[in-house]
Amino acid sequence: MPSTDPFARFGEVPLFSLTSSVMIDGGPLAPAQYGAGAGGQDVSPDLHWTGFPAETKSFALTVYDPDAPTGSGFWHWALFNIPAETVSLPTGAGTENSVLLPAGAVVMPNEGRQPSFIGAGPPPGTGTHRYQFVLHALDVADLGVDPQATPAVMGFNVHFHTLARAVLEATGVAGGATS
Repeated sequence: MPSTDPFARFGEVPLFSLTSSVMIDGGPLAPAQYGAGAGGQDVSPDLHWTGFPAETKSFALTVYDPDAPTGSGFWHWALFNIPAETVSLPTGAGTENSVLLPAGAVVMPNEGRQPSFIGAGPPPGTGTHRYQFVLHALDVADLGVDPQATPAVMGFNVHFHTLARAVLEATGVAGGATS
């Protein structure tokens, strides 16, 4: 059976659990998780995690659409230096300058160059897109990445510090927030 870990090709690591009250793995995004331009609200979902290694020193979260018609996918949200004692993020934590994020968490610019969550907005005719919410348990408290770098740079650094990861994948289609 193929791995549900989109990063497995870089080397398998143990998986832990990532859940949300508004998403199920493999199910559709809720209307609020679509972008404002697609009839949604650009609201990040609540996320909860369990089963990560005891030696975890911090977490990094990425939200990525590998099916965007760009040749390089589309980064919707990326943050790192989430303290190890954090086990959830509330709904709306992805707003710019959010007070709902734990102290020390660093939000990177998304594809729109905004330090926030940007909702789904698949263009018409591009089919069903996958939205991969991936939480990485890291062996360092501070990833040491420039906050103005790209999520890809963060991902490069995360690769070398990942102890385990959790994956929650939802789907979206053009007009999904309003159809």
